[in-house]
Amino acid sequence: MTRIGIYGGTFSPPHNGHVQAARAFMEQMWLDFLYVIPTALPPHKEMEISVDASHRLEMCRLAFGGIEGIYVSDMEIRRGGRSYTVDTLKELSGEDRRLFLLCGTDMMLTLDQWRSPEEIFRLSYPVYIRREKDPSLDGRIIQKIGEYQQKYGKVVRRIVTDPLEISSECVRATLRKNDDVSGMIPPLVEKYIRDNHLYV
Repeated sequence: MTRIGIYGGTFSPPHNGHVQAARAFMEQMWLDFLYVIPTALPPHKEMEISVDASHRLEMCRLAFGGIEGIYVSDMEIRRGGRSYTVDTLKELSGEDRRLFLLCGTDMMLTLDQWRSPEEIFRLSYPVYIRREKDPSLDGRIIQKIGEYQQKYGKVVRRIVTDPLEISSECVRATLRKNDDVSGMIPPLVEKYIRDNHLYV
């Protein structure tokens, strides 16, 4: 059984928190390989519209390209339209594959509001990683994990790592102010952003 990780997102831009999460996901779920999949159009939030998909895809290749076992896929961009996780899972599923779906805290708490949540839980094993240190969410997380186990028959497991409290929104705001982002994004991503005059 091949263990495959799926890490989707807007990645506008990919930052060091994304990279750390991917590495921890690979290690703690014993993945054979991991797909990083930039969305075409995310269904859950408005996207930074000044940067098109080709730029986000190339930034992901630069951010994750040097990590063994990680593959950046353009499957959702090629599909076009709103990127629904259930469609990606259907495309990647197979009898010899076990799929693991990585979510952030906010996404994990709303999994049951996504398109076809029953299918998502049937086709994959959702796991989550916390990139924030807000203790007020602890109770909600425990409650949701219990609800999902009762409703869908699967336990949502946690990837444990020290949170890097970085967001793409914060990176974009810092870039617009022309402040230092060297500790927030991989150097090759920063060079690509500046060479292509993105987020200005």
